[in-house]
Order: sequence, then structure tokens, then C-alpha cells
Amino acid sequence: MASKTTVGKAIPPPKEEEHGYEFGGRIGATLISIGLPIGCYAFAFLCNDVSGCPAPSLLLPRKLFTPPLLSTQSGWQHALSTLKRETGWPGFAGLINTEAVLGTLAWYGLSLLLYVLLPAHEVEGVKLRTGGRLKYRFNAFLSATTILGICAAGTWALGPDFQVWTFINRNYLQLLTCNILVSYFLATYSYLHSFSVKPGNTANRELAAGGHSGNIIYDWFIGRELNPRVTIPYLNTEVDIKSFMELRPGMIGWIMLNLAFMAKQYKSYGYITDSMLMVTIGQSIYVLDALYMESAILTTIDITTDGFGFMLAFGDLAWLPFIYSLQARYLSVHPVILGPTYVLMILGVQLFGYYIFRASNNEKNRFRTNPDDPALAHLEYIQTRTGSKLLTSGWWGQARHINYLGDWIMSWAYCLPTLLAGYKITPSILTPGTRLITTDGMAGAAVPITYFYLLYFAILLIHRQGRDEEKCRRKYGKDWDEYCKKVPYKIVPGVY
Repeated sequence: MASKTTVGKAIPPPKEEEHGYEFGGRIGATLISIGLPIGCYAFAFLCNDVSGCPAPSLLLPRKLFTPPLLSTQSGWQHALSTLKRETGWPGFAGLINTEAVLGTLAWYGLSLLLYVLLPAHEVEGVKLRTGGRLKYRFNAFLSATTILGICAAGTWALGPDFQVWTFINRNYLQLLTCNILVSYFLATYSYLHSFSVKPGNTANRELAAGGHSGNIIYDWFIGRELNPRVTIPYLNTEVDIKSFMELRPGMIGWIMLNLAFMAKQYKSYGYITDSMLMVTIGQSIYVLDALYMESAILTTIDITTDGFGFMLAFGDLAWLPFIYSLQARYLSVHPVILGPTYVLMILGVQLFGYYIFRASNNEKNRFRTNPDDPALAHLEYIQTRTGSKLLTSGWWGQARHINYLGDWIMSWAYCLPTLLAGYKITPSILTPGTRLITTDGMAGAAVPITYFYLLYFAILLIHRQGRDEEKCRRKYGKDWDEYCKKVPYKIVPGVY
């Protein structure tokens, strides 16, 4: 009897669940991509070492828009010329120079060279939707300590005149411009590169679930490819662009900017204040801790969910180092002396936040990597239909994102050393050629600038919490609803 052959249609891959737009869709992505770089420049100019922080005329808007009686300028022209003078506006051509371009290329080149040459450990990432796992090469902590060791030796030999610190302070604006341009370039390259991703490829390349809407602007902003990678010619080394940019040039650059501002304070005043030490050491510990725990980023929403587009590129390379270092930049011009009482209080805030942040993250990572660890036997959890386990006791029984609370508490310790921020700079009458830094009439005027990180970080964490929970709701379905009933608070136990 002849066998019967049944010919059927190929079964299509499961349809992806609709993700919709985030960040206001195309319009929001456009406004953010233009507005945030302008915001970086605004902070750089309005808190300056030319006239004050903020520019003093901003506190007198009526006078700012009132030209002198014999002036031919309109109100807007007078205001613009006054602000240009008070902020040290260099003109559009002065926002970039060859020295800064070469320095930026050297910085990224050094980061890449250390990534390739220094010893590293390889870690497998989480399982992709297509079933495979990517391998990651991690040595960011060793790279950072190598760079800082070289800079320590240079500072020991030359003091605040060490060329790295003088270069950064001389080209601060121009370095900001270069890193913004690098962000635009990487976002564009990654977007175009994503169109070479083919279904069923053997390189485990895949598109981000929410990054291929078909809208060019939005996909370029949010990131179309999940984990874009590039092979470095002649070195035969593959680099994961997203994880590399997440922790290397920007995070280490944050420490470098702070140290440059510390050197500037010492060069200007002959001493380093306790406030500068608290900001620089506290933020450096935060960064070095993240670098030491580098493999922990593999379970973050940045790596598992978001594609690599302008949002992450700009955030990692321009926004993070140049906005997060605002407090040290402020203190480099206006040295604030706290005294033992304030130092202990602020240090207590930082340690409390760090304890919550690190203890909760360690508990989560240990449970994910080895849920059968006897030390975790007391923890309660929900077994989901997907096979994952959701903790409902311990740190994660207090709030669904308890680590965010610790992170935010630490942000207070970075801002508080500036106290009631605000200063103005006036030429000294007694000593020609020198300037006086005074807080007369300025105390508190710069609080929106030096405490901006605290407010922004709260908004960022709440927004990230919402995005993460939406992802979990899609993934776990009714199990997530049950989990939310058992752990009702999102970030702050008993409050939110």
C-alpha cells in the first residue's frame, strides 16, 4: 500500500504581542532627541565660572529685558547679549575644536584597547526570545582601575597640572559636544546595521520587541536591534556595543570629570573641601561598584528588553557623565566647607541608601543564579507558568523595586554637599586681576541645578518601574496580578 504524503503549510512564527509606543511616540522621541542635548548645554552655560551659578541676570528678568536708555537694542537683543557675556558663550564654532575631537577619539580608543588586552571573564547572557544566549566579555572594573592608577601616578608627579585634568577643564564644552555627536553616530549606525538581521541567523541577532514599529524616528530613538555587535578589524574581537557603552566610556568618564573638577578646585584655592571629597568619593564608589558587579547588567531592562538607539547612546555617553557630575563642577568654583556634623549626616544617608541598594540586588542575583542556595531557603516566592520565580518575601517582599529606593536615597547624598547652592563672581577691587566668589543674594538660586539629579533620578526610576512592570505583565499575565497583590508597593514600602 502506497504511503500517503500530507503536504501542509509552514507554521508561521508566533506573532509578537503589540508593544505600542513609549516616550510619547514619534513626537516625544523627536523632542527628547533635540531637547536633551540642549538641556546639557543649558546646565553647562547657566552654571558657569564666568559670572555665577546661575547667571546673575536670570534672577532679574525685568532688568534683563530692559536695555539702557541710549541703547538701540530691543529687549530681546539686550537679554541675549547679556546672557552671552555672562555665560561665556563661545559662538557655535567654539562648541567644538580639534583638540577635543582627538581627545574623545583617544578616550574611546583607550577604552576599546583595554577591553581587548586586559584579562576578562566571559559570561552568558539571559536566554533570548529565539532561544540562544550571547557571550559577554567583562573587565570594566580592571579597565577603570588601570586608568585611575595611571592618573594617580600623573597627579602624584604633576599635581593639579597633570595634563589629563587641565585638558578636561580646558575643553569641557567641546567634550560635551563630541560625546553628543558620538551618540547620534552610534544610534544611526546601529539603526542601519539592524536591517542586516535575518530570521534564523546563527549569530543570535534579533530585533528589540518594541523597536521595530516601522516609524523611522521612533525606532532610531528607542533602538531597533536588541544587541548590536561589531567585530574590530585586525583584533578579531567582537564587541557588544550596548553593554560596552553602558559601563565604560560614560561611567568611567563620570569619575574622570569629577577628578578634573577636584584638581581645578585645588589649583584655584590651594585646598580640597570636604564637600568635594564626599561627592567625588561617593559617586566613585557607586561607579566602581557597578563596574565590579558588571555581569549584573545582563538582567536589567536595558540589556534584556531595550534596543540600542539614541535613548541609550545619549544617556550613557553624554547625559550621564556631564549631568551627573554637576555637583563636582559647581564645587570646583564655589568651595563649600561642610564641617563634621554635615559630613556625618550626609555620609549616613549615603550608607543607608547603599545598604538597601546592594543588599536587595545581591539577594535578587543570588536567587536568580542559584535558587536552591540554603541561605535563601527562608524566602517565599510565586512559581509562574513561564518557569520563573517571583520573590514575595525578604527585600523583594517589601516593594517590587526596592533597589530603586536605595538608589534614590544615595542620590540625596550626591546633592546635599552643595547645601543652599548659588554664587556670583565679581572682579576684586582690592586685588586687580582676581575675582571674588560670593553668595550674597544668590543662596538657594542654584538649587534647581545642583539638586536636579535628585529630581530627575526620581522621575527616571518611576518611569523605569512602569516600563518594567508593563513588560512583566505581558510576560507573566495572571501570575503578575497575583504577585502584585502579595507585594502591593512599587518602590517605597507603605507609601508608593
